[in-house]
Amino acid sequence: MLFFKVKNAESPIDGLGAFAAEAIPARRKIGNLGGEVITVRTARRRAARTKRVAMVEFGNGYALDASIQPNELRYVNHSCRPNVYMRCIANRVEFWALRPIKKGEELTCNYGPTHHDGQLPCQCGAPGCQGFL
Repeated sequence: MLFFKVKNAESPIDGLGAFAAEAIPARRKIGNLGGEVITVRTARRRAARTKRVAMVEFGNGYALDASIQPNELRYVNHSCRPNVYMRCIANRVEFWALRPIKKGEELTCNYGPTHHDGQLPCQCGAPGCQGFL
């Protein structure tokens, strides 16, 4: 479910990105990430078989696989200086604007700890980039 229009297009950060198709005010919910709720065990098995992982673990034994039944938010790329944040609640992943986002601006989120364990080079290009995910 999206509350603001989002489109996918080539990203200067990595692959496809999610871009605001309209201005988004600060502190507003952009929408819920689409996907299938599965067990963490199933999520990790699926993640091991794919190059591009789109999984969010909830910490309660379940995860969201955003590669199954995705929506446009599946392509929110990581940035060390993001304009959105991700909130996990009741087996849902919500994206919220940290600040006003201009039409055409790429939506980015700090992924936090990932399965890459600090081994994947970060490509965000933001000032103060941490260098790795």
